[in-house]
Amino acid sequence: MDIDIEKYILEISSPEDDVLNELYRKTHTSVINPNMISGHIQGKFLEMMVRMIKPLMVLEIGTYTGYSAISMARALPPGAMLHTIEINDELEDICREYVNKAGLEKKITLHTGDALQIMKKMNISFDMIFIDGDKRQYTDYYRLAINILNKNGYILADNVLWDGKVADPARNDLMTKGIRRFNRVVKEDKSTEKIIIPARDGLMIIRKL
Repeated sequence: MDIDIEKYILEISSPEDDVLNELYRKTHTSVINPNMISGHIQGKFLEMMVRMIKPLMVLEIGTYTGYSAISMARALPPGAMLHTIEINDELEDICREYVNKAGLEKKITLHTGDALQIMKKMNISFDMIFIDGDKRQYTDYYRLAINILNKNGYILADNVLWDGKVADPARNDLMTKGIRRFNRVVKEDKSTEKIIIPARDGLMIIRKL
């Protein structure tokens, strides 16, 4: 995103709260690949989506340091729960630290391990699922997710434009091919309606009919 446009968006939008701001800074000073964090604009968007959808059960695939999980969990209605899965166990301590700082330890259940294996063992149905894990496995995530998603539930998938590479025939690395395959599978799924929002790196919103 253009720096001036991003600065303008941040000036107009509601400010980032202290816990998320601290987590954002901590991630950038102590974690490899800090650009993977959702950040304020996407975090606030996810929070507002949860407020609109009012899901009782949310699943997140790809916790990273917990920014998006905290953003979504803050908007959950009473009695609702968010399950989030992260494969990198080295990130668990920082995630738990900030979940606790946000006072959300009773609303967020953290799972560490391979998302596909964990999802297969879950005996839970969800109203909203956020996919932001390994881009090579997006299609596999989706095929499991759509089966545990309630009717009229929503799937949100991040990075579906992959820095514009999806539209460049010369780009054929595994990540780009994984995103292209996912986008094609979703397009061909007649049990859903879907739209790509060109925000940040592309966000697809999918509703199960």
